[in-house]
Amino acid sequence: MKTTKKLVRVAALAAAVAMVVSACSGSDSGGGESGPGSVKLRMTVWTADEAQLALFNKIADAYKADHKEITSITFDSLPFPEYNTTLTTQIAGGNSPDLAWMGDLSKDLIASDALVPLTDKLKDTAGWNYDDLLGSVTSEYTEDGKLYAYPFSNSPFGLYVNKDLLAKAKQTVDPANLTWDEVSKIGSAVNKATGKGGFVIRDFDYANWQTLATVWTGFGASAWSKDGKTCEFDSDKMVDAFQFLHDAIYVDKSMPGPGTTADFFAGDSAFTVAQVSRASLLDGSFKYDVLPLPAGPAGKASVLGQAGVGVLKSSKHVDEATDFLAYLTNPENAAKLAQFFPPPRKSLLSGKALATNNPKLNAAQLQSVVVDQLADAVTLPNHTSPAEIAQKGKTALDAMWKPDADVKQVLTSVCSAIDPLLAK
Repeated sequence: MKTTKKLVRVAALAAAVAMVVSACSGSDSGGGESGPGSVKLRMTVWTADEAQLALFNKIADAYKADHKEITSITFDSLPFPEYNTTLTTQIAGGNSPDLAWMGDLSKDLIASDALVPLTDKLKDTAGWNYDDLLGSVTSEYTEDGKLYAYPFSNSPFGLYVNKDLLAKAKQTVDPANLTWDEVSKIGSAVNKATGKGGFVIRDFDYANWQTLATVWTGFGASAWSKDGKTCEFDSDKMVDAFQFLHDAIYVDKSMPGPGTTADFFAGDSAFTVAQVSRASLLDGSFKYDVLPLPAGPAGKASVLGQAGVGVLKSSKHVDEATDFLAYLTNPENAAKLAQFFPPPRKSLLSGKALATNNPKLNAAQLQSVVVDQLADAVTLPNHTSPAEIAQKGKTALDAMWKPDADVKQVLTSVCSAIDPLLAK
């Protein structure tokens, strides 16, 4: 049974223990006992996109029109780099939002019993259609058969291709048979012919090592065991994956090295690995394509970046917040949100449907890179204490990014650094 003692995993949440314990779970009442204009709801998000916020506000206005107890619904945009710290500080300081977006903080929030279970509420909401959710995308937010956050954004990583740079280097890709070795070979040729970068793992920047799962998954490697208790960075498969990356940087020159910036969307590299949501950065300055991730020695693999939204038990209006979440995520509103965030609903997952509101990618691209990848996708590495694990891992991996690095030795040091955290 979960206890509030687990909140020690997130130090900033410690002061919120009393609130978490005393808060009640969501119900079907929708705040029916609250008087008119007596409830203000606040949801933290990390987007500052005006179009996205406008859509959220439009949905909120429609909800308020039928729920007189709600006087306001505010979407509090927090900077992404500080999002987790700010959210946990707010909870600990007694200024908890009612609802919150969450990424890698989800494991800690679930382990800390800080989230309201949603399954019963969503199943009991008329027309919500809980069975429409794709199981592969709800698993990250599910424990003991209960869903604790609705996975509103499910964006597989794909391989973006700058067709103009490939043409200058007299290179072509065969999408059906594309491998990481082939990407490195082409990237090396583009670098030699044009001076531009070969392939870039966007947002990696030799710091955010979790994004390298887009490569190592194709090698059959994992950061840790399925139960999350044992490091697997020192496995032979992971060694092969990092040897490939090391050779790409220092031997083939197909991957820009540390300190070198090569922005694909500015035309500076032949390939980039990024989520399909990044297509909004394409400005038409070059011809492009987007493909599923290349195959590795273990075959093709799909990797997913996710974000969920949940109700915090420390909310002063748990019932009302849970009811609003059910409204925000119902089939009608999920279809509206799909223009920005690939949805978890099977009924909305087709290339044609997603292309309706996507001016950058066509139906065939969205079908192959999003829809066809979701069923078997794995998420980026996620664990309790994500910030501490990320920092320990980065510190150990810094030794990897040198020409004479001993790949096996460095990866063994990663396990030495993070195993104590995994074993907690």
